[in-house]
Amino acid sequence: MGLTNDAPTADTAALLAVDAGNSKTDVAVLTGDGRVVGAARGGGFRPPAVGVRAAVDSLAETVGRALAEAEVTGVRHVAACLANADFPVEERELADALRERGWGATLSVRNDTFAILRAGLPAGAEPRGVAVVCGAGINCVGMTPDGRTARFPAIGRISGDWGGGWGLAEEALWYAARAEDGRGEPTELARTLPAHFGLPSMYALIEALHLKRIAPALKHELTPVLFTTAASGDRLARAIVDRLADEVVAMATVALNRLGLLTEPAPVLLGGSVLAAGHPDLDHRIRSLLEAKAPKATVRVITARPVLGAVLLGLDELGTADEVYRKVRTHYE
Repeated sequence: MGLTNDAPTADTAALLAVDAGNSKTDVAVLTGDGRVVGAARGGGFRPPAVGVRAAVDSLAETVGRALAEAEVTGVRHVAACLANADFPVEERELADALRERGWGATLSVRNDTFAILRAGLPAGAEPRGVAVVCGAGINCVGMTPDGRTARFPAIGRISGDWGGGWGLAEEALWYAARAEDGRGEPTELARTLPAHFGLPSMYALIEALHLKRIAPALKHELTPVLFTTAASGDRLARAIVDRLADEVVAMATVALNRLGLLTEPAPVLLGGSVLAAGHPDLDHRIRSLLEAKAPKATVRVITARPVLGAVLLGLDELGTADEVYRKVRTHYE
């Protein structure tokens, strides 16, 4: 079914695109000619923490605001890229829950890392390459034109994961706590982390976090502090940053190898708030390691909002002309 150039009717539009990450959700409603006529932002999408129904209820509120802005009640197709859709059974469960909402005539559900992969590929390009996302968590996917994929469960330590904004903050706190009480090496993190919250010591910060005088969700604010401390030359902070680069490269090279792309030209697309932040030391180490392990890979950082990838996937599924892709990219990039 191809997109038309018609404006939305009083009750329908062409596409509802959803990018629901761990920390935030972006929704867009588009007409057949690629105009964004409705958009909304909401909180994170975390079914493992709150349950599928509660997570979809929260998503529905955000979708409702976007549909209302577009002055439509439904769309032809829903393209949803969702965090925590890590196993096929989860994708099916989430698809069933979204289908019950009746937002679109057709629906596709994917893990949100696929949005980063698609955002980095040009219109009409075959789905070939690898994407690594590092935001609140860390994940990697890869695809080839014949439909093969490389994926990781990416559900935390039990699936072998390390990194992501939450993990980096936890690691920095661990080293800083041990530095202050004498169990570990000295590090400036013992000063910079509590100072971020206006506190004099790690003891005070630990107490504030434990008693929830500082909301646990605010721990993510410590990740930029870690990078700043590393850039100032602190050895332990730099070691954490280096380890993240090693993890990103490990995921990317394993995915490339599984798909037979390790020795062939292929894009490696980096996205998520941590990788898109432009930390020079992290970026340099990732590129240097990939140059050694996958010399034909082309590294690119995706700075466009991830919802662009969900939009492009939806356009792929509906069928569209090149000028529509160009219009959409201009809007988001």
